[in-house]
Amino acid sequence: MAIGSIAVGLVVLGLKLAAWRVTGSAALFSDAAETVVNVAAAGVAWLALRLAARPADANHPYGHDKAEFFAAVIEGSLIVLAAALIVEQAWQSYLHPAPLEQGMLGLGLNAISSVINVLWAARLLQAGRRLRSPALLADGRHLISDVVTSAGVLVGVGLVLATGIIWLDPVVAVAAAGYVLVSGILVIKGSVGGLMDAAPAEEIVRRIRTIVGEQAQGAIEAHDLRTRHAGRLTFLEFHLVVPGTMAVQDAHAICDRIEAALKAEMDGLMITIHVEPEGKAKHHGILVL
Repeated sequence: MAIGSIAVGLVVLGLKLAAWRVTGSAALFSDAAETVVNVAAAGVAWLALRLAARPADANHPYGHDKAEFFAAVIEGSLIVLAAALIVEQAWQSYLHPAPLEQGMLGLGLNAISSVINVLWAARLLQAGRRLRSPALLADGRHLISDVVTSAGVLVGVGLVLATGIIWLDPVVAVAAAGYVLVSGILVIKGSVGGLMDAAPAEEIVRRIRTIVGEQAQGAIEAHDLRTRHAGRLTFLEFHLVVPGTMAVQDAHAICDRIEAALKAEMDGLMITIHVEPEGKAKHHGILVL
């Protein structure tokens, strides 16, 4: 998918650069600048996915999945940089206004590139959700923001051509830069949560607690349940309190049953269960049904 993003990005970039070159529009430049980021981000995502696919080793016993979060942070930073470049171009266009040339040709090229982006973004988001890949999801969401920006740019440039009001062109470019900046900040914010070991969504945690309570028959309670995301993996650990007289084999059988039920419902779950005798019970954890 990442290689495909690079190829699609290069095609779209060529179309948007051509649209900018034939018109000289600051607004169309803003669209092309964001696509430069798309291509760079796709390259970063490709490298991150290759690194994340490596198995755990002595130096990285929990695997390399967090590489995808770093890729998403880099992509967000590139988006913010693109916003700054767009503002600079818009300012220069405002200081030195010039009528747009071959406007309809530029709009046509830009529209074709937007259609390509819509189709590829849908594929990226579908694959990202299926694979639980932060890098693919970030790439797909960025493309969606690119499509929204392109739509606004097309409307803005169309108004410039229809009214002849040249200063509308840099205004549209600045508006596009604002949208690009917000999308970059959101990408960074979501990725930082993964780097800081943020917990999964609340509904996922509730479902985990319910399954543990249903499958731990023979135990007394489970407590200190903790979860964190790392790319496609979700790490789960908790303490399971069992009667002090229970045999190790029986306690292990309960753990196996809990793990089987959790993994049957959730992909990419890495589970660690610490078994404790009854005297260690905290009596404020998950009560066994």
